[in-house]
Amino acid sequence: MQEAPASVPTPRQAASVILARDTSGNVEILLLQRHPASRFSPGAFAFPGGGVEPADSAPGIEARCRGLTRSAAAAQLSDVQPSERAIGFWVAAFREAFEEAGILLAYGPDGRPLDLTSLGDVQVQRARCRAESAAFTRFLGEHDLALTMDRAAYWAHWITPEERPIRYDTHFFVAACPDQAAEPDGSEMVAARWVRPADALARHRSHELVLPLPTQRILASLANLRDVEALLEAARGRSIPAIRPRIVRDQGGERILLPQDPGWF
Repeated sequence: MQEAPASVPTPRQAASVILARDTSGNVEILLLQRHPASRFSPGAFAFPGGGVEPADSAPGIEARCRGLTRSAAAAQLSDVQPSERAIGFWVAAFREAFEEAGILLAYGPDGRPLDLTSLGDVQVQRARCRAESAAFTRFLGEHDLALTMDRAAYWAHWITPEERPIRYDTHFFVAACPDQAAEPDGSEMVAARWVRPADALARHRSHELVLPLPTQRILASLANLRDVEALLEAARGRSIPAIRPRIVRDQGGERILLPQDPGWF
């Protein structure tokens, strides 16, 4: 087994959202394909997500989060310090869904599910958000929008192995997806697929889809849920430990181990 490098890269704090919608007898999950030239998991299918920015927890953002307060966010993400930054992980996940997939999880000024056509050219807004993360919170304020945090929940926490040169400390959330079409941004994400969790895993085994390990395990945890309401209910009170895989390199090649796997050290 190979020891971790003497200088372990610090993981970047990140957030990801598992967008779910109802289909016959099960839920479907949105997977986005990373650009083949991406530095992290090139060509793989995963959930929308990215780094958490200071603007995601800026003063005033709580007013744009229906159903979530700073204190409630801090209570769930107890590892995030200072605690007032915890709400930014939810906001970052929602922002990335908009930037990467063109899906805006928000209520309109009337408190009803948002009609995207009322916002003008959303492609321009997406480009602004990709260029500057603070543009997302300004955009919400300009249009008097509230993020649908009441239709989302915390689901998982994964930290990239110490042996990797690029590392993320990622909190994953589940969210009910509105009736909006997914449109990959074309730069970070190049394709989108709605798929049942079990079908995605089967396609991974047949080498049709490449799925990173966290995506595989999260999809497996969703496979038996019948609908979005069952998913949100399952998230309530869920125990969410930080999962820290390790990498073993030996004569058999490279293997990624989890704490419950044989050979864990």
